[in-house]
Amino acid sequence: MAATADGNFLRQFRDLNTREFKQITANQFMDVWHHYDSNGDGYIEGKELDSFLKELVTSINKEDVGLEVVSETALKEAKELILNAFDENRDGKIDIAELAQILPTEENFLLLFRRDHPLDSSVEFMKVWREFDTDSSGFIEADELKNFLQHLLKQKNRQNSITDEQLTIYTGTVLQLFDRNKDGKLQLSEMAKLLPVRENFLCRPVFKSANKMTDDDIKRVFGLYDRDGNGSIENEELNGFLKDLMELVEEGQAADGKDYDEEDLNECKKILLDKCDLNHDGKINLDELTMVLMSYNRSSSESECAKD
Repeated sequence: MAATADGNFLRQFRDLNTREFKQITANQFMDVWHHYDSNGDGYIEGKELDSFLKELVTSINKEDVGLEVVSETALKEAKELILNAFDENRDGKIDIAELAQILPTEENFLLLFRRDHPLDSSVEFMKVWREFDTDSSGFIEADELKNFLQHLLKQKNRQNSITDEQLTIYTGTVLQLFDRNKDGKLQLSEMAKLLPVRENFLCRPVFKSANKMTDDDIKRVFGLYDRDGNGSIENEELNGFLKDLMELVEEGQAADGKDYDEEDLNECKKILLDKCDLNHDGKINLDELTMVLMSYNRSSSESECAKD
């Protein structure tokens, strides 16, 4: 979809009479996203964000608000207002879910991006992943994604309000929005963008400092992953722990975010169990988790010292 004659991409979605945004369909939302996320890194940020905000303000009416009359001060104020209202994680960028809150997106499609009830943990995420990766390929393919989206809408009591054709459109649109490497399926890190968790437990400050970590701290984090309370972190509990650990280790290493798939997770599991599973039972007990966390914190502290 092309921009209007004056170059403002968003004006085409305004009602000429009311100057309000018309309801944006799933396909139109995808067009808007790809237009402003010009480098494809999964965020509208920096110059992209400036361009989006400028066109958002000046798309109201070209006779009333021209490009030349919008001051830098006004744009800065608009940016602060929008980020304060919609930048939920306060990272100074707009992601796909946040854009869906800014624009008047088609209601059923918008529900796929609601974050009112995120998953409690990465353990729960891995259980959902395993449920919908029905062929155990290590990816969520188009038919599996369609079943997942149908499940989401059913949870929100909207399953009967959309047609199969709409669901197919939603599936294709979501796949194009989140499939960053364009292989036609979602890997773990891509699905994690669509289905966020409430918290990565390993990002709590206490677990990033070996000097401050106590036995009680380690017992607390053990309990967060040992969801069934059987004294071991195993199966999807272990996969959830590894997902959090990979995100923690990879955080900040790549400018375009954290990319990993199930092969990476399995490789991480193999290394972890080889080095830390002292009784070779394929699980992690409290003593073994203590060794993992202390080892990570020690290496993190050494890295910080090297920077200094």
